Amino acid sequence: MSDLQPVLLGLFGEVGSIMSTAKQLNREGEAFAGYRQAAVEEFGDALWYLAAICRRLKIDIDKVFLEAIQATRYEGTLVAGNTPDRPANIATHVKPISHLDSVLLRLGEATAALLTLNANPSNPKTVLLSFADCYLEALEAAGMTLGLIVEYNIAKTRGRFLVPAPNTLPTFDDEFEAEERIPEYFEMRMVQRKSGNTYIQWNGVFIGEPLTDNIRDEDGYRFHDVFHFAHASILHWSPTFRSLIKQKRKSNPKIDEAQDGGRAIVVEEGLTAWIFSRAKQLGFFAGRKSISFDMLKTIQQFVSGYEVEECPLKLWEDAILQGYEVFRNVRDNNGGTVIGDRKNRRVSYQLP
Repeated sequence: MSDLQPVLLGLFGEVGSIMSTAKQLNREGEAFAGYRQAAVEEFGDALWYLAAICRRLKIDIDKVFLEAIQATRYEGTLVAGNTPDRPANIATHVKPISHLDSVLLRLGEATAALLTLNANPSNPKTVLLSFADCYLEALEAAGMTLGLIVEYNIAKTRGRFLVPAPNTLPTFDDEFEAEERIPEYFEMRMVQRKSGNTYIQWNGVFIGEPLTDNIRDEDGYRFHDVFHFAHASILHWSPTFRSLIKQKRKSNPKIDEAQDGGRAIVVEEGLTAWIFSRAKQLGFFAGRKSISFDMLKTIQQFVSGYEVEECPLKLWEDAILQGYEVFRNVRDNNGGTVIGDRKNRRVSYQLP
């Protein structure tokens, strides 16, 4: 039971986030356009913590929800599921649903009761059933279903934690001619002159504009093109890199405008600057093997609407950690050669 307290507190925090999201909806109405996605996110995180609690208590979460569904206030209907041998049980309240605020208040009370499990675990199933009942009612009051939340959680967990099979990862320019594709292999030599300006040399030719840190206290941002090289190598995406080497997909005007154009470049540059500001606070990820889930979710929102949104969060984490490892080497040596291996989705460093 020693490891129960962290997940109990985690669930308590997620239920608080559900309430905060609902409060925003009530205050701003339709102006809070992101309500549905935000609510799905918070309900999903709460379900994740509930599952973790059930695992620690060795209680089957399926049975908890099934017993809650079989309570007198629900009417269950069996329908075809994803597999023939596992029909889905659709639960609907027989009685009218209370106002969302009242339902969420009861959900909060049920969550507070769960916090006593660590000190008094004698009858945990009763407390879990009470929470599951309130959770299902809150979902219905919010206009959502448990199936929606489960599907979202599965997709998010796979994208965040599972190492994807290489043949399942997206690539965005295989159907284009070589002159419009990101190169399978490239070497970018980064040089810092005495003036402090940095230059990029590709195939013996200097490309792009000389860069400085553009900040009072030097932090190495003059080498930030490393991150575009990492994006190109690992994500197979970088409108900035395509522009730099003049290999946009101009044969398809829609893709050229929407995916390789000025707005896409601004999105990548802005995202890169934002990650860099967070990375500075974390020692540029030195010694770290993971990126916070919150940061990865923000990245996902940042690139919504662009082709790279197809990339799983695990691949983004890989691109960031590899990119910052190379960045630290380039910064510490005031230059060097960055090697991009698109085929193997790797970026690496070589001394000048």
